[in-house]
Amino acid sequence: MIREGKFPDRLTVGELWKAKEAFDSAYHPETGDKMFILGRMSSQVPCNMILNGGLLTFRSNFPSVVFWHWLNQSFNAVVNYTNRSGDGASNQRLLTSYACATTGAVSTALFLNSLVKNASGIGARLIPFSAVAFANAINIPFMRSKELQYGIVLRDDDGNEVGKSTYAAKLAISQVVLSRIAMAASTMVTVPLLMKLIENRKWFMRRKWLAAPIQTLIAGFTLAFSTPLGCAFFEQNASIYVSIIHSYSSYSIYALTGG
Repeated sequence: MIREGKFPDRLTVGELWKAKEAFDSAYHPETGDKMFILGRMSSQVPCNMILNGGLLTFRSNFPSVVFWHWLNQSFNAVVNYTNRSGDGASNQRLLTSYACATTGAVSTALFLNSLVKNASGIGARLIPFSAVAFANAINIPFMRSKELQYGIVLRDDDGNEVGKSTYAAKLAISQVVLSRIAMAASTMVTVPLLMKLIENRKWFMRRKWLAAPIQTLIAGFTLAFSTPLGCAFFEQNASIYVSIIHSYSSYSIYALTGG
């Protein structure tokens, strides 16, 4: 009903805002398509708390490293594709992005593990974060490579399309990478530091099987705060000066506005 501009006669302002928030969380802002539930921001906390718990708990065993990083990058690929700008990339690009990110994360984790071997210091505990950060730097630009090549849509204050810009795409994608790494850092750095203290407690030493549930719960708690904070680092719809946009975009803007 909201998409059609129709509202019940007795709808209150509070109910209207609640309906708008629900609509905005479920439908893509540009395409208007209903987003896959696991790709929505509302899935970030429950899904990532499980993934982070697994990555941090099973960080040394070879099969576990491969499995959890593969699962994590599979989820990230779904999120990045669901929240892409415009119509997205071809299936070939999506598969290439997914393969490169997964390979990069697994390779980074295995390489760093080989350097520290059986060490249990904080450096070894931060290996999962290093691998995830590196993979994010690969996954997001690859997944949104179509935007880097052809640009993202620019709109005026009234929502009218006035051109496309590859510069704006680079700026937007770099901001997404930084916010994703910041969100990962809040959990994958905080949890290892806390676990370093917890593991020295006698009650834990007698119940080491608690490592996975404890790390998962701590991850969920920190993600509940860091996820909205990370998303709020940058505006969803940001402004940009015409003078610094790609020349094609500037031409389009002046042509449509008569400037």
